Amino acid sequence: MEANTRSTGRLPAAFLTPGSSSFMDFLSEHQPEMLPGKRQLPPVQGVIEAPHGTTIVAVSFPGGVVLAGDRRATMGNVIAQRDIEKVFPADEYSAVGIAGTAGLAVEMVKLFQLELEHFEKVEGAQLSLEGKANRLSTMIRSNLGMAMQGLAVVPLFAGYDVDREKGRIFSYDVTGGRSEEQGYAATGSGSVFARSAMKKLFRGDLSESEATTLVVQALYDAADDDSATGGPDVARRIYPIVTVITEDGFRRLTEDEASGIARSVLERRLEQPDGPRAALL
Repeated sequence: MEANTRSTGRLPAAFLTPGSSSFMDFLSEHQPEMLPGKRQLPPVQGVIEAPHGTTIVAVSFPGGVVLAGDRRATMGNVIAQRDIEKVFPADEYSAVGIAGTAGLAVEMVKLFQLELEHFEKVEGAQLSLEGKANRLSTMIRSNLGMAMQGLAVVPLFAGYDVDREKGRIFSYDVTGGRSEEQGYAATGSGSVFARSAMKKLFRGDLSESEATTLVVQALYDAADDDSATGGPDVARRIYPIVTVITEDGFRRLTEDEASGIARSVLERRLEQPDGPRAALL
């Protein structure tokens, strides 16, 4: 398409043909090889070694939802990257946290961002939060062939539903199956440990400040038991990515805010290494 545009000075006919408001449908029809799930991989023996993102957590509170992730990417037993970005805004009122094959996951997020932007420009309106969750489900399902070869992407999607006036969380499996989670959710290798921590600390009346502290507590517990999850790294000044989505839109906590929460959690763990509720048991 690009070469044709340069040679004629005009947009290809595909861009001028009426069609679906889905950018994925457009690519599927005109350049399917650009979709992550449509690419042909060379035959390989065994599991493909690629950097993997690990633990993502989300917690809802009366004013919205918090989505957070650790910063570690692993490749087998090796730490591939210590400061990877795993949480991204999807649009003004939603965000995606990625777990699984890092390269494919980041590419899928960028395509999802473009999908939502394309729909808004064509239709002149935003998709509902439910519609966004369904679009992401379709994208994950299209990656099933890659997932069967060990290149799975399993995100966590969260956002503020402007119609229902509350935060909502959606989790997925590798086939694109979608589930709405109530209160809190986690995905990735450390999700079992993170979910256990959130189960103990979650309340329905959390404030935004308490919710952001809770997700850092959960990531700390996940890192304590899962080697693929990275905890707060004070020496390198690498802290979890924490984002908040409310009626005012998406906001990522600054490095000072995230480090302040992480340091307060670390200080409390010096007194109670097994967590804030351990003293009650």
